[in-house]
Amino acid sequence: MQRFIPAKRVLSETKYSLRWQGRRCFSQVAQKEGDNNDVVVPKMPTFDYSPPPYTGPSAEEILSKRKQYLSPSLFHFYNKPLNVVDGRMQYLFDETGRRYLDAFGGIATVCCGHCHPDVVDTIVNQTKRLQHSTVLYLNHAISDFAEALASKLPGNLKVVFFTNSGTEANELAMMIARLYTGCHDIISLRNAYHGNAAGTMGATAQSNWKFNVIQSGVHHALNPDPYRGVFGSEGEKYAKDVQDLIQFGTSGNIAGFISEAIQGVGGIIELAPGYLPAVYSTIKKAGGLCIADEVQAGFARTGSHFWGFEGHGVVPDIVTMAKGIGNGIPLGAVVTTPEIAEVLTRRCYFNTFGGNPVCTAAGLAVLKVIEKEKLQENAFVVGSYLKERLTALKDKYNLIGDVRGRGLMLGVELVTDRKLQTPAKLETLHVMDRMKEIGVLVGKGGFYGNVFRITPPLCFTKEDADAMDYTLAKM
Repeated sequence: MQRFIPAKRVLSETKYSLRWQGRRCFSQVAQKEGDNNDVVVPKMPTFDYSPPPYTGPSAEEILSKRKQYLSPSLFHFYNKPLNVVDGRMQYLFDETGRRYLDAFGGIATVCCGHCHPDVVDTIVNQTKRLQHSTVLYLNHAISDFAEALASKLPGNLKVVFFTNSGTEANELAMMIARLYTGCHDIISLRNAYHGNAAGTMGATAQSNWKFNVIQSGVHHALNPDPYRGVFGSEGEKYAKDVQDLIQFGTSGNIAGFISEAIQGVGGIIELAPGYLPAVYSTIKKAGGLCIADEVQAGFARTGSHFWGFEGHGVVPDIVTMAKGIGNGIPLGAVVTTPEIAEVLTRRCYFNTFGGNPVCTAAGLAVLKVIEKEKLQENAFVVGSYLKERLTALKDKYNLIGDVRGRGLMLGVELVTDRKLQTPAKLETLHVMDRMKEIGVLVGKGGFYGNVFRITPPLCFTKEDADAMDYTLAKM
């Protein structure tokens, strides 16, 4: 394999100087001839892969077809959309062969790395043998993965229902809670995102993601947001609002409570310390079930724990998951106790593609890679390192209002006024575009669209973190 070489056009326009930090080559700074404005080109770590020549349609052609044949609701990042044609581990490649550092991971989905050979080989081999049958027949792929998945969860969370997405998983979890308790009311958090189907749209609490359709039976509690919340980091004060909602907004008994441990779409917001234990206690007293949405925070992403809820010292009744579960394969799951799972035997419950042999074989391969390559430990070590670097930038630049998150699920909130916490919406878009131009990809989120979402593949290295940190500093 040959080492990746930047596009000739870039090389012809630039001359390079090296900046060193300690023993490690920290970055390359390129400056255009005759231009006093620096064009920052971070030095990517050596990577032994060069994509084959791309012979497909151009970005302009793809965008034209997308506008003509796909839903007008689809949107894209960047003024000049990126045409991604290849990917390996923590890197993506465009149509010219240019390499990008992927710090978004397909929205916290690619955990093992793009096209990880172990996962790809498993998918190919299973597809050659049996692509699809039905759960009405026996196949070891689904049961093997269910067993492995259950072994990663605490307590009596042993029964697995497979779905195709996080939205499906959360829809099913909410229905199970309502069937088990005989109650309809569910409590969610303001600023939450749990999906875009009928029930989950009700649990979602951002107007950006909600259509004007019937969404009944969901109450939204104060968000325990340590940065923008009314009580700062005092979790138990926020928890009292849940008790008030039960007393003054329901019959006194509820179906359940659903929350993420770290709100992803909401802007990488960690729930205030002490909040979840207090709320879980309140929910239990009202006869409800506690649902942990691990669609984004699960599968070792937080580093300190395999599941986000474990960082709060609680054990839910139902856990939902997707995204990282399949490293990009359409796969989701609901895990609960045998007693609660029984409610679905009251009628026929079936999912044509849930438990598909290719998807479940891929899921098992993902678990094996996470363990074999110690990706949870890497997420903790590299994530902590990157967070320290980003926090140092916050101390230096007033545009950064907050740095938060755990492991490789980090958020950087930009504000134009720290005291007023005024969202820096336009600045966020500008910096994102500039970062893309120089080879670093991040996501954005939060209600105001002013938070960088940093959720790279868990194979992200300290050298990758250096390049990203330096690039953001130069913006």
